[in-house]
Amino acid sequence: MGREIERKFLVRSADWSREATSARLLRQGYLAIDDGNTVRVRTDGQRAWLTIKGRGEGITRPEFEYEVPVADVAALLALCRDRLVEKIRHLVPVGALCWEIDEFTGDNAGLVVAEIELPAEDASFLQPAWLGEEVTGDPRYLNANLAVHPFARWAR
Repeated sequence: MGREIERKFLVRSADWSREATSARLLRQGYLAIDDGNTVRVRTDGQRAWLTIKGRGEGITRPEFEYEVPVADVAALLALCRDRLVEKIRHLVPVGALCWEIDEFTGDNAGLVVAEIELPAEDASFLQPAWLGEEVTGDPRYLNANLAVHPFARWAR
């Protein structure tokens, strides 16, 4: 069974950008969002994937990802209607692992989140100085939730 072990943090500064090794625009839409389960289509312009995620336990959740033809992406994203998220993903290697820094656009503009995928729940990892508050357990920061409750509409 596929699984994702991930922790998520806000960032306190843009200092991570000096260490970024790549950036790409990701467009993703949600075909289904139901009680912690999601079916998502994502493209980075060159490749596309269909991803099924199950409800998580702790920082681990079931995840199954399948590459789909890029030619099908426009039709798949249209099925998502307004449940869309766009972001620029930057890769920032730190130690043996790589942080994914997501700068959201559109209705989620202003939100910048750092994610790290771990090999095990108890794996240690370096926490750079630009890392802010951990939001792993806060469902508002799940991309599926950002698709239906965008950051721009949050009461702050």
